Amino acid sequence: MEKSLAFGEKNYNYYGAYLKDKFDGKKVYKVIVDGGFTCPNRDGSKGYGGCTYCNVDSFTPTSRTMDSMKEQIEFGMERAMKNYKAEKFIIYFQPNTNTYAPAHYLKTLYDEALSVNTTDVVGLSVGTRPDCLDFEKIALLESYTDRLVVDLEMGMESIYNETLSQINRGCSHDEFVDTMGLLENSKLDICVHTIFGLPGETREMMLKYADEINRFKQIKFVKFHHLHIVEGSIMGAKYKKNPFKLFSLEEYTDFICELLPLVREDIVIQRLFGLSDLEMLIAPSWGLKKSQIQNYMDSQIEKRGIVQGSKYKAFQEI
Repeated sequence: MEKSLAFGEKNYNYYGAYLKDKFDGKKVYKVIVDGGFTCPNRDGSKGYGGCTYCNVDSFTPTSRTMDSMKEQIEFGMERAMKNYKAEKFIIYFQPNTNTYAPAHYLKTLYDEALSVNTTDVVGLSVGTRPDCLDFEKIALLESYTDRLVVDLEMGMESIYNETLSQINRGCSHDEFVDTMGLLENSKLDICVHTIFGLPGETREMMLKYADEINRFKQIKFVKFHHLHIVEGSIMGAKYKKNPFKLFSLEEYTDFICELLPLVREDIVIQRLFGLSDLEMLIAPSWGLKKSQIQNYMDSQIEKRGIVQGSKYKAFQEI
């Protein structure tokens, strides 16, 4: 099938190609920063224990143990330059909920991080929850868009309230929808994060995520993850006692090949899958490096003639 993707080095709108196009061919990498935040379902505001699948240490780098943000950022930049020949950087507030504080405090923190290297930093990315945003915080983030690209990443995780309740999310899908309303005409680049394979959800249920993502025109990016079971999580303790079905690499690839044609073709895919620290991973263990998984999935997408948005576009034309 003919491709009409804006960043279609691959059969889907690939984030690496988007960055290359956006920044005139320069190599741009995210530098993860731990701003010392917690979450409302950890500190008692909405609950305790956090989301059942989560152990924040399973997906954050060693730099988060450093004393200052400046040290974290400089370490991350040096590592990216050495290992990946990075030229420009996006400051990425990733661990926990990075808008879970008053706006004036957030401004102090973001300003501090962005001041470390004003020459080579071209963007700000902030990971958060839909229930920790309001007009004031959105306006703060938008205030940086005159000089930086600003990516607001929100965890949707599931579109089903029953699932969200079971995983102790402390946030309903209705709250996600309400927040998307606040962001309808925002200058921010909206990224939505999902998890596939949560207990109780069928393949048909998960494929409907595409419909929900498609209906929000303000969504620019998506991150697709398969469920990991990690040490230190509530789900991890339960899984050890009563294991349940998880995606194999082949099964997950099959699912993504069914999902991608349903996803609006203008949306940029930041990730097709996620990885956790192997030392903390309980399951599923695919036994491959990140690049090997990426290459396998890309080769299958190409081999099968899968094209992002092909079925969505056909549906729109009926």
